[in-house]
Amino acid sequence: MNFTNAPVYIKVKDHSVSGESFELLLDEELQLLKTNPQPSPENLDRYYESEDYISHTDGKRSFFEKLYHTVKQKALHDKTKLLASFKTTKGKLLDIGAGTGDFLVMAKAKGWDVTGIEPSEKAKTIAISKGVTFAEDLSKIEDNSFDAITMWHVLEHVPDVEQQIVELKRILKPDGVLVVAVPNFKSYDAKHYGSNWAAYDVPRHLWHFSKTAIKTLFGAKEMKVVKIAPMLFDSFYVSLLSEKYKNGKMNFVKGFLTGLRSNIKATRNFEYSSHIYIIKNR
Repeated sequence: MNFTNAPVYIKVKDHSVSGESFELLLDEELQLLKTNPQPSPENLDRYYESEDYISHTDGKRSFFEKLYHTVKQKALHDKTKLLASFKTTKGKLLDIGAGTGDFLVMAKAKGWDVTGIEPSEKAKTIAISKGVTFAEDLSKIEDNSFDAITMWHVLEHVPDVEQQIVELKRILKPDGVLVVAVPNFKSYDAKHYGSNWAAYDVPRHLWHFSKTAIKTLFGAKEMKVVKIAPMLFDSFYVSLLSEKYKNGKMNFVKGFLTGLRSNIKATRNFEYSSHIYIIKNR
């Protein structure tokens, strides 16, 4: 990573909590964006203090939240099916950023021995009530411990991405599989909404990835991307939220049409709103 004298790619606002503005700096070689300034670790928690941070709650207060959780159930089935296609023998699964635990609950029902890591005490409490067990710290996990590791929209929140990859490689078994899902700032919906694109989500998202960035960062640690899959629902969810940021209210028709257009365009250039990367040791 090289952000010395890096150009400003775009200026964006924290729409959901603080209202503060941030720059996104571009590493041109990696095609990676960095949120600037990045909050200090002791101040980062306050940017998550919102009832609107859906992944940390099981709330169904509004039509939008009800829709989110309905789509989430379909996505959970798809995630477990995708994992099983690359790891047919069920073993030990670690989900980093487990949220309220629904993915691990489903994976456990499918035969996995599951463990989670989650920094939010509120989300963790909900997950524990569902029977999910947690590891406290990634650094305390023994080498070659897990057959599969998943990070669903988590890597963009990690302060030190390169050290995180080192740890992931260390705790993954030599024949294990790593699944990483992140937003893609090269997508049509990102370009369409610009500074109002909800998936920038500054400053909670410290990094903003492209396919080049993921392949290069993991490749530098002797890990290889073996497959890239789209997250088709993300374009709709992100576009609906982006409409709210842009116009002050959700326009479901415009949001849906933009999400659909993004997916259609991505069939040609494979730049979906979010990608799932299947990664293995070399």
